[in-house]
Amino acid sequence: METLEYTDVNAHVVARCKEGDRKAQYELYKLYSKSMFNVSMRITNDYTEAEDVLQESFLSAFRELHTFKGDSTFGSWLKRIVINKSITKVRSRRLQVVPMEDHQDIAEEAPDYDQEEMEYKVESIKKAIQSLPDGYRVVLTLYLLEGYDHGEIADILSISEATSKSQYSRARKKLLTLMQEQSFLS
Repeated sequence: METLEYTDVNAHVVARCKEGDRKAQYELYKLYSKSMFNVSMRITNDYTEAEDVLQESFLSAFRELHTFKGDSTFGSWLKRIVINKSITKVRSRRLQVVPMEDHQDIAEEAPDYDQEEMEYKVESIKKAIQSLPDGYRVVLTLYLLEGYDHGEIADILSISEATSKSQYSRARKKLLTLMQEQSFLS
């Protein structure tokens, strides 16, 4: 079987950054700032905090660029920094992780919805996600939107994998409930 070698298209810009080229740092900022802001915004759910996280993440990335080995893309390395700093921001607001005592099989308790009948507007879904409690929103965002599995989420949030699954299941159930409410259907 042939293995494909991945090459980061921005590796030359990263290399220039490592040499202290300020213009290269600005190029990287322009390349990644919008998408990294969106990642942070989905997790923090606060415009000002997302801006702070973005600034802190780029400063940290440029300061620690010598530790970037290039075994992943610069974008994925930076994204991990943004996610960690976003989670730290949310935790500073006292992240609410709901204990899972009597919610072992929440997925089975979820009402049966006809997926085809549930056509919601994108803005309504965003609004519903933003209204979730921090703990639910963070896990849901990391799993659904950022593509992390529950093991990775457990590592990032320092929780068990079962708690991550439970939080995700509850977040999904709460999201469906919110979307059924009158205010999200208009």
